[in-house]
Amino acid sequence: MRELIEKDKRITIVPHDFKFANKGTITEVGQDGFKVELDYDSDGIVKHNYCEFYTQTSHGTLYFDSYPKEIQGKTLTIANPAKHKFLQRRQYRRIKFIYDLEMHGDNKTHKITTLDISAGGMKLKTNENVNIEAEYTVTLPLSAEQNIECIFSPIRIEKNSDGGYTISGRFSYHDSKDKMTLTQYCAKRSIEIRNK
Repeated sequence: MRELIEKDKRITIVPHDFKFANKGTITEVGQDGFKVELDYDSDGIVKHNYCEFYTQTSHGTLYFDSYPKEIQGKTLTIANPAKHKFLQRRQYRRIKFIYDLEMHGDNKTHKITTLDISAGGMKLKTNENVNIEAEYTVTLPLSAEQNIECIFSPIRIEKNSDGGYTISGRFSYHDSKDKMTLTQYCAKRSIEIRNK
């Protein structure tokens, strides 16, 4: 495992409550663990409580569970994990996500049904005409307590045989933490679905 954790690599940390997801840089790698300097305060990350970790390697995205042995401000000392695995190489994990929502933009509100999402964008169905040149705001319900707001830009519109439309597009964000949260939500859900 030590050869996979590299100094100066970026790493994402997701505690049990994923709204406290954080990012940082690996500053030191030792025999029994490694140190991370966080981008944000360590709120919601608790000593000896397991978190999920994601980092990019030459083999793809490395995923493992471990816990902070020490927390000093924004510096965490993480125990070496017992095991790890690689996630698929696709940049953003896409998951099935079926909700009836509203999309706002172009001075209109459109009723949509989402089909799938990733941190990069989504696919949806609608019976309404959507302007492919416009940007739309959509709020995704990730849990009973947490929603995130994304800006949706349509890229491709296909007319369905039933008269509606299937639209694919990309997301941008007001806050980079929202993108990080959605990345981790999709990764976590895809693991849960695979393990069912």
